[in-house]
Amino acid sequence: MTDMPAMFTVDEAGRYLPTKWAFGRWGADMLSGPAVCAVAARSLERAHGLSDFIPARFTIDLFKAAEGRPLEVHTEVVRAGHRIHISQAHIRQDEVEVAQARLVQYRATEPPHGTEWHSEHPFDPPVDAGLNWWYRSDTDWSTHMGEHQNAGRKSLWAVPLGAVEDEEHSPFVQAVVAAESTSLVTNWGSAGVGYINGDLTVALNRLPVGDRIGLRAETHLTDNGVSTGTATLFDSRGPIGTGMVTAVANTAAQIDFSRVGDPLAVRGPR
Repeated sequence: MTDMPAMFTVDEAGRYLPTKWAFGRWGADMLSGPAVCAVAARSLERAHGLSDFIPARFTIDLFKAAEGRPLEVHTEVVRAGHRIHISQAHIRQDEVEVAQARLVQYRATEPPHGTEWHSEHPFDPPVDAGLNWWYRSDTDWSTHMGEHQNAGRKSLWAVPLGAVEDEEHSPFVQAVVAAESTSLVTNWGSAGVGYINGDLTVALNRLPVGDRIGLRAETHLTDNGVSTGTATLFDSRGPIGTGMVTAVANTAAQIDFSRVGDPLAVRGPR
């Protein structure tokens, strides 16, 4: 995997200590959505991940804004079946639960007989992308977010930030971190991002290959200050799954990306 900055270190007690890369743009001392998702995904995989199962669905509810303090995670098994394994995680700060996540794993097996219909998801990422984050909307791929602050359909091609320093990147955790940008590609309009997502659901049919993961907005529905959005997730070989978020309007702290040019300074819309 490409050597990208990590959002956390881990102390002797197993607590996650945020680095500067863990902070988002909604508030000066507020951890980003990808950071909290990374903590939950890493903890569930390390405690309950099974080598002969596929991590098919990860869901996290973001109850409360996590601040720039240590995070503690407690996990437990909900069901340990022959074909389905379910575990959950409670993410806390100072005994206050800020998020709760659930991981559903299915045992890998042979596909059923017959020919099936499959949805088509063509995706043509930029070549020689380097470490840059690339964006596309009404205009072609570029690394400058200001060029894509419009009402067009958004796509993203990026190397996700790492979860923990000096640790090999997990394809599953990287997929979850990337999928949190479903909120970015679906909720980003001509004046920036004015919705803050309260959850994330990631559905995977396989783990990503390589260090880059892409997203393309598929749906964006809004009314009453509430937004729902879905995106297709890609790696260099094709689609790997789907991200879905629900979000609520947060116009008082709307994030304007029109002047942002350095992709490594952007850690997501939360």
